[in-house]
Amino acid sequence: MNSKHHKLWLWLPIFLLILMATMSFSVTLGAANINWQLVWQIIFSKIPWLSDWVDVTWSDSAETIVWDIRMPRVLLGALVGAALALAGAIYQGVLRNPLADPFILGVSSGASFGASLVMVFGWQLMLLGRFTLPAVAFVSGFVSLLIVYFLSRVNHKVRLETIILAGVVVQSFVGACLSLVLSLSNEQLQTIVFWMMGSLALTDWSYNQIIFPIILMVGVLSLFFVKELNMLGLGEEVAHHSGVSVQRTRFVLLVLASIITGAAVSVSGAIGFVGLVVPHIIRLLFGADYRVILPLSIVGGAIFLVGADAFSRTILAPREIPLGVITAFLGAPFFGYLLRRAKRGYF
Repeated sequence: MNSKHHKLWLWLPIFLLILMATMSFSVTLGAANINWQLVWQIIFSKIPWLSDWVDVTWSDSAETIVWDIRMPRVLLGALVGAALALAGAIYQGVLRNPLADPFILGVSSGASFGASLVMVFGWQLMLLGRFTLPAVAFVSGFVSLLIVYFLSRVNHKVRLETIILAGVVVQSFVGACLSLVLSLSNEQLQTIVFWMMGSLALTDWSYNQIIFPIILMVGVLSLFFVKELNMLGLGEEVAHHSGVSVQRTRFVLLVLASIITGAAVSVSGAIGFVGLVVPHIIRLLFGADYRVILPLSIVGGAIFLVGADAFSRTILAPREIPLGVITAFLGAPFFGYLLRRAKRGYF
């Protein structure tokens, strides 16, 4: 076993234990004062092989708060954090840009624009019902990526400089459209703004069931591209001479990253800094090998967002701070510290 695999199998169980501890602690926190022992009795009562050992001594309201509000929220926070961190790691590798994140190609802006249209006009698609908002947000985010990719193609090739510039252009245009929608909205304005700042407040089990298969599938597929990501980090010519189909690989990876970004943004709003900070921290601490970066970024993103969400809903309880504000406050200082302390390169 080489040193990189040894490093992964040493740290991945530690990260998973930290994630389980963070989720366990987060589910016991909330505005409602429920004893932590009662919280875990309620959770254990929902597990088939443990339910027979638990006596039901709690009220229906306590069960609703713990099982129908807190648990799906904590799990969704882990899924969204994992998705955004994985997307950020892929974007940084494909674009060879340490400042790349899930927002750089306009995917998040496109999803926010689609969601704002649903909120303002009250659209309800017949087959989707209340899932219209995440569905429209997901599709509009993916359409934004396709527009960026189309604009960046020159002579049937996509260069890094053009795709980043195209992303900036599309992001600016979609941002202007979003501002127009906000200016036309009235009573929905506060709802849209709060959603754009990121929140897991409007969460139930169905949202987890929607995005879990998407994130699981894309996460597994992305792990098959770690060799290609390592080659792309050395430059296009090196990757090409190593047998990597640069254009095809870049397109596939951008699509995968944008799919999970759209899925995450569609259910949580635009939560910034996760996809930028977490992969950076992993790279600075463990090196530039994507065999290590991708798995640890997935778990690290889940830890970061679950912790940030617990902080956002408890620091001023019962009032809730937008999650995107907390991620920026927590991520920016630590990120700046690491950048100042780092002595090695990114790629």
